[in-house]
Amino acid sequence: MKPRRAIHEATGILLILGVLLLVSLFWLPQVAPFLIGLLGFVLYFFRDPERVAPTEDGIAVAPADGQIVAIEDRIENEVIVQRMICVSIFLSVFDVHVNRSPIAGRVTYSEGRKGKYLDARNPDSARENAQRLWIIEGEGVKVAVRQITGAIARRIVPWARVGDELPRGGKFGMIRFGSRTEVYLPEGSKILVRVGESVRGGLTPIAQLPAGGTPGAGPV
Repeated sequence: MKPRRAIHEATGILLILGVLLLVSLFWLPQVAPFLIGLLGFVLYFFRDPERVAPTEDGIAVAPADGQIVAIEDRIENEVIVQRMICVSIFLSVFDVHVNRSPIAGRVTYSEGRKGKYLDARNPDSARENAQRLWIIEGEGVKVAVRQITGAIARRIVPWARVGDELPRGGKFGMIRFGSRTEVYLPEGSKILVRVGESVRGGLTPIAQLPAGGTPGAGPV
């Protein structure tokens, strides 16, 4: 993956805001400070910090920045079709929105689904909102990651493809403006986080996997 790819997703928005700013300087200078602030926020939102994933064997890391809003047993009924532990993360508009692989492994499935745009803090959003499901298979372990849109976030941008090999913490896509990301872990995983805790994608260990995992990598 190319570093700092997230900023390229903002190109169109930045061009529009830049044109509006130029126009406002000539016709409505009182609006210019607002547009400058908006430009600054867009640049902030699409930031893509370099991170080095932990290297301990058998660790799964958070797939996104944000706050843990639920940890529950749930059946992943689309592809893996078995009971797993689902850790749900809410991303506010102030969080980094790049999504990262919880483990080192190969992308074996990636499919989007249309749906509603409920507030991502609403538990029903996991079932009803537009979303994309990813399956990533490592050494003796398989996890699922679901990117879920929100009331403001209405676009999921996939970067990886089926067949791609990802390091632990490797970037596979992003969600634009406020959203929810869920990760499904094998039963028997020891969860290392709790509801209400803030996590950082690619950095925060969220589980010790029962069958071990693949080692981490360098900067991603």
